[in-house]
Amino acid sequence: MSFNLTHTRLLVRNFKACFKFYNNILDLPHIGGNESGPYAEFNTGAHSLALFDYYRMAEAIGAVHKPKDVNFQGQVALIFEVQDVDAIYNHLKEQGIKFLTKPTDRPAWGLRTSHLRDPDGNLIELYTNRPEIYVP
Repeated sequence: MSFNLTHTRLLVRNFKACFKFYNNILDLPHIGGNESGPYAEFNTGAHSLALFDYYRMAEAIGAVHKPKDVNFQGQVALIFEVQDVDAIYNHLKEQGIKFLTKPTDRPAWGLRTSHLRDPDGNLIELYTNRPEIYVP
């Protein structure tokens, strides 16, 4: 079982301001997305710093029914690429891990993902690249 940390994703409510901060103020090399969101990525070396719209993440983990003024998902998600998200999901379920989402194809992302939390409540996304399902 191999986990490759590929991104630290900040879940932001003011996407445009955050984009400008990381792009214009910190001058991080911009490698994807734009200031209109909902996603942008910056090169920080070994792995990327990504910005993602807070409410889009709520949709992905099935938490859109939660009050918008409550920090129900945190502000950071650790993003791990795995060879087979379904196999990892099944393995971790057998270990007693509770997931927020079952493995799900996300055509707009070109990924298959599943979400869980660590013991302290930090959001983790496991994903497998699925470019063949990508639909912009």
